[in-house]
Formats: sequence, C-alpha cells, structure tokens
Amino acid sequence: MKKLEVEVDLLCTHCGQPCQEDLVWLDEKPFCCFGCKTVFEIIQSNDLCEYYDLSRSPGITAKDWSDEEYLYLNENTIRKKLLTFDSDSFAKVDFYVPVIHCISCIWLLEHLNKMEEGILKSQVNFPRKMITIEFNPEKIKLSSIAGLLHSLGYVPQINLETGKKITGLSQKSLVTKLAIAGFCFGNVMLFSFPEYLGIDHNDQNLMRIFPWLNWVLSLPVFIYSASDYLTAAWKSFRQRQINIDVPIAAGLIALFFRSSYDIITATGPGYLDSFTGLVFFLLVGRWFQGKTYESLAFDRDFASYFPLAIHKLVKDEWKPVIIYDLNVNDRIQVRNMEVVPADSTLLNNQAFIDYSFVTGESRPVKAMKGDLIYAGGRLIGQPIELVVQKETSQSHLTSLWNHEAFRKKEESHYRKIIDKSARVFTWIVLGIAALTAAYWQINRPGEMWLILTSVLMVACPCALALAAPFTYGSMLRVFGKNKFYLKNADVIERMADIDAIVFDKTGTLTYTQQPDVQFVGEISLLEMEWIKVLSSYSTHPLSNIVYKSIHRKATHIVCDFQEWPGKGLEGTIDGHKIKLGSALFTGFNGKVDFSSTLVFASIDDEVRGYFTIAVSMRNEIKETLTRLNGKCAALLSGDHDSDRERMRNLFQPATELRFNQSPHDKLDYIRNLQQTGKRVMMVGDGLNDAGAMKQSDVGISVTDDTGTFTPACDGILQGDQLKELDKFLALARSSSFILKAGFTISFMYNAIALTIAVTGHLTPLVAAILMPISSISVVGFSSIAVRLVARQKLNG
Repeated sequence: MKKLEVEVDLLCTHCGQPCQEDLVWLDEKPFCCFGCKTVFEIIQSNDLCEYYDLSRSPGITAKDWSDEEYLYLNENTIRKKLLTFDSDSFAKVDFYVPVIHCISCIWLLEHLNKMEEGILKSQVNFPRKMITIEFNPEKIKLSSIAGLLHSLGYVPQINLETGKKITGLSQKSLVTKLAIAGFCFGNVMLFSFPEYLGIDHNDQNLMRIFPWLNWVLSLPVFIYSASDYLTAAWKSFRQRQINIDVPIAAGLIALFFRSSYDIITATGPGYLDSFTGLVFFLLVGRWFQGKTYESLAFDRDFASYFPLAIHKLVKDEWKPVIIYDLNVNDRIQVRNMEVVPADSTLLNNQAFIDYSFVTGESRPVKAMKGDLIYAGGRLIGQPIELVVQKETSQSHLTSLWNHEAFRKKEESHYRKIIDKSARVFTWIVLGIAALTAAYWQINRPGEMWLILTSVLMVACPCALALAAPFTYGSMLRVFGKNKFYLKNADVIERMADIDAIVFDKTGTLTYTQQPDVQFVGEISLLEMEWIKVLSSYSTHPLSNIVYKSIHRKATHIVCDFQEWPGKGLEGTIDGHKIKLGSALFTGFNGKVDFSSTLVFASIDDEVRGYFTIAVSMRNEIKETLTRLNGKCAALLSGDHDSDRERMRNLFQPATELRFNQSPHDKLDYIRNLQQTGKRVMMVGDGLNDAGAMKQSDVGISVTDDTGTFTPACDGILQGDQLKELDKFLALARSSSFILKAGFTISFMYNAIALTIAVTGHLTPLVAAILMPISSISVVGFSSIAVRLVARQKLNG
C-alpha cells in the first residue's frame, strides 16, 4: 500500500505566520524568518516571555532590515523635527506605529525599558496607534530606538513635515470593509429576489445557482469584512476574557455556517442576505462610533483649550495675546513662573527653566543665548525674551497639563461601573442565547439559528459604553464655551460630589483690573522706576497692580531676582537691593491703617513706604456665595486681615476666615477638612495655591489675562465667570443624572429587544439595524439633554 504523505504547515512561534522557505529553528521552536527568531531571543533574554501568555502568536512578523536604515534620524535637523523635548540627559519622541493591534502589543511596547537601558519610559496611545518614548540621549540614539521598534516588528511610520498629521490606516481599512460588505449585501439581496417572490420550484437549476452565487459573495464578507469581530473574539477567548465582540462573532459564525450547510446539502437557500446585511450594518455602527470619538478628541484638543496669554511685541509695545495667535518669528516675553507656550529661541544671555511639566524633574535647567526653549518649560527668575520657532501645539500643552505627576489618585467611578456592567451583561446575553437555542431546537429546529443570531446581535452593550463619554464630552464642550476649561471628564464626576469650597482672596474674589492705588511715604522718581521694573518681573496680581500704577518709563535691569510665594519680591538694581511685599518680608514694624490691601517697598533694607490698594470685588460675587450657601467652608488668604470686615459681609457666619496663610497652611487646612469626610474644591489664582489645589478633590485656577497656571489644577476658570460657579456645580450634578438616564435607556432597550428576539419576532437583519440605532439614540439623548440642561442652568 502506498504511504500517504501529508504536509502540515508549521506556524511561526512569534507571529503565527506559516513557515515556508525561510524556516528557522530555535530550541525546537519554528520561526518564519531570522527576524522573528531574533525578536524571540530579545524577548526571552529580557525575561519578557509573558508577552506570549497574553495571546498566542501575538507578534508582528519582523523581516530582515539594515542597521543603517534609521541613521538619518541622528542628524540634528531631523532630530529637532521629531523630538518633542531634548536635553543632555532626557528626550521625548512620539512615533506612529499602525500595526499595534492588541493587548500583547501594548504590553510589550510599554516594557521597552527592560530591553534597552537608555529607554526611561514608553507609553502607548492605542486609539491613535501612537507610542511616546522617553529616553536618555547619552545612553541610546534615536536611530537605535527606531531600529528596536523595527526589530520587534513594530515599524514606526515617520513623518518629518512638522504639523502634518499622519492619517491612520485603521479608519481607511474600516471604510474598505464597509464598502465590500455593502456591495456584497446589495447583490445578495438582488439574487435573493426569486426566493422572496416565490421561485418556480420546478426549475431546479435556478434553485441551485442563486444560493451558490450568494455563498460566493458572502465569502469575502466573512473572511475580510467580519474579520475584526472574529479576530477580537478569538483573542478574547484565548485570554480567557469575554468582551462584547464574543456574542457578535458567535452570531456571525452560526449564521454563515448554518447557511453554508443548507446550500451545500441543498436543504435550503440559507440566510446569507441576513448575514451580509448584518455585517454591513455592524460596520456602519462602528464607523459612526469612530467618527463621533474623533469629534470628541478634536474638541478636547483645540476648541476647549484653556486661554493662556503671553506678552507679544507689537509695534514696540508689549501686549498680551492668546497663545494660539502666535506665529513663527514672533517676539514674546515670558515672566517669572510663566510657561513657555511654544518652542522658541532665547534672546537673553541666560535663563533658568523648570521642565517638571515635561520630565517630572523639578531642578531648573540653565539655558544660554540662542538655545531652544521647549514648550511647557516654566521660567524661574527674571523675565526673558524669545523668538517663536514653532506655532503653539495645543494638544502638546494639554498633554503636559495631564502629566501623570499631577493626576488625582482616585479613579473614575463611572469607568469601573461600565467595565463591570459590560462583562456581566455579556455573560448574561450568552446565557440567554444558550437557553433560547435549546428551547427553539426542541420546538422549531428550523428557526433556531435565525432566532439565536438575533439574540446575539440585538443585545450589545455598545450603547452602554457610549453613554458616559458622550455625556461628559458634551458637558466639557458646554463648560469650554462658557470659559471654564476642565482637564478631563473625571473632573466633572468629582465636581458633582463637592460639599465644601475653599476660596483664596486676591485675584480670586477680588477684581484687580481697575484698582485705586496710592503710595504713602517718601521716595524719589528714580526709586519708583526701580520698583516698577521689579514688579514687572512677577505675575502676581498685586505686582501687576503696582506695575500699572507707576506711569513712568523704566529700562533698568534687575539682577539676582527672587520671588517668595506668599511673601514678596526682591532683586538688585544699579547696586541697590529692592524688596516689594508684605510688612514682615520688607522689615516694616510701624503702625498703619490696614483697612485696605498694602504692599510695602524697601530699598537697601530701609522701608520707604507702602502702596494702598483698594481692589473691587468681582461682579455678583456676593450673590454667588449666597447661592452656594453651606458649601463655602473657608476663605484662606495670604494677605493681612485688613479686609476681614469686607469679607465677613460676603460670607455666611459659618464660613471660616483665615488670613496670613502660607501655601503650606492652606494645604494643611484642606487635608484636615478632607479627613472629616468632606469633598473639597479649592478656588484660587494658581500662584500660591499649587499644593492646596493638588491636595483638594477639585482645584480651580481663576485667571484674567495672565499666562500663569498650575499643572496641579483641574480646571481654569475665566475671572468674569466666577459668578457662575454655583451653576457649573449644578451642571456637574445634572450630568450624573443624565448619565444614569442614559444607562437606563440602554438597559431598557436591550431588555425590550431581547424579549422580542427570544420570542422569535426579530430577524438578524433588523437586529443589526437596531444596534447602531440604539447607539445613536443614547448619543442623541445625551447631547440633547446636556444642551437643554445647560440652557436651563446657565440662562435661568
């Protein structure tokens, strides 16, 4: 008897592709090429084989490549275009990697630091297929990082044109799959018309040819168009996890193979019209979801960005402008504690820049004339002048604001609820589907597959997953249009629970734009010019008031400038030591009338007098505080208690008033308040309140026309909108109600649709149409409800 030889394709241990002519072996494991074998050795040598436990054959095929392929990235001109930050010991780069496809990819790419010592950290943005890598240029070159990604099979798509976006391949692929599914669905419907209209059963040839034509048209839909659902379900199954793709994939498989069986055995025409229509409408829903998420991301990156301002030279005069009005070659001035809004070249001899927003390292970096200062660096010391080299990247500054060092520790409640509900719901759906299949198999076997598929299709928790992001996303948009700029959706959730509010005074409750300023004491005109120059170096509201009140031209240079939070400023001008600030800071021991805010001035340790500043309260602030009622816990001010009576008239008797408070005192007060079970909001100017804002549950920085802000704050509120604070809190509470209503609509829809499907009154095609309709209904409800509530709360 002749021996039958059967060839079995060996699958690559790393990428899962068939091993053909380039078969390579290592430790009795087959690999399709030398590249995959090399990747496996890298992963194994770094003790990262857990990568293969997350998914079977998760890797991307890594064919041979040359070491010289990425050497061009080491050229200085190209490095400047690619790096978002660069220094001697720290650099940061973003790469677009379109082949990132699963949890295994994310896990491996976020452990690059274990493969190369010079890589400090790597973080994947899965929806955008981006990886951000922080590294030490002294230990690893940019070309080596790109080469490492290539060797692992994650080839970076490099774009050297600044400002040009890389179009993601996933959306193009989705449109292609949608087009193929639509074409096949239309033609299957066409070939099924004889069956719909009642074909002459005497013509056996027609009875055979049309179902087979439908089957041929359905193959590309099953193999290509539906591949995302099938692949996701398979990976979920391999990882012993259940996601929403599992019931969908089960329904598709059941419908296709049942139809194939009917056609092959000539027992019926199958249900391929329902199958192709099902895939088509599922992809329509996915396309819609992707477009709506893109809309939200665009809104957060640009339309709702906080209004930082910076001083720009306009016709020999410095004028404040919004940062996204800056252009290349504009000349700007940055003052102490202000953030550099765009990559710019330094014109001064030297400057000290705090890059903690970018690197997490708080030690200032010394920059020399001609050096490039990166966006996000904060100036420490005397003002500097810069020439803008790149237009402001709002999304880049937003990412700095969202740096993990400044995130609140508490996780989002609604995300936990959604994740848990989606998993439980999926298991419930699978259980109901199994019981439904058993019942109809016993009673009407011929209808079982259609009913089973309908159950699996219609009960999808997609609407549940969309309710939260669209409710909070719409609310973020409303807040942004009303000049209240929040860091993320989690802030709204925390705002809804606030029951104690702590206020700062100067620059927060008081309006510092048009104060009445008088100087009491003896001082020369030259010395007044010195004070004007010194006050111009600071961004504190009182410093700005003093600066604007002195109507003299001053061109002096300050040396050894220092600003002490909560105390004052000091510096040396023409050899004279100048101090400006509180009585204690300047050394004043006399008696004065503290009925108004006072700023003392000393020259060479001799107090020359003080500025009396009568600032006005913000419009309608008393009415706002009255509406907040019992939520106003305290006023914490670093100023003297000269305004105690005026503040007491604003607040309720139960509100505690504390003056002469240092930044540390404010932080301690909020911590003690939280220990009593209170959910605290800190409202301040962001200058001396950074620690208190970070400690609070929600920190709000009130700003008028200044470019200063603290990364520890959760939101930036335009000064003239502080009067609406109570309305914003009411909106946050309403958003929680709208979210719960969205959840209710989603569950009710699924309960009703499941009931109809289980009883056999719903076809798979109708179920596929209802899926995106359910998502649209929840999105529409959230958007309309937020709009109506915002109109009622803000205009009522």
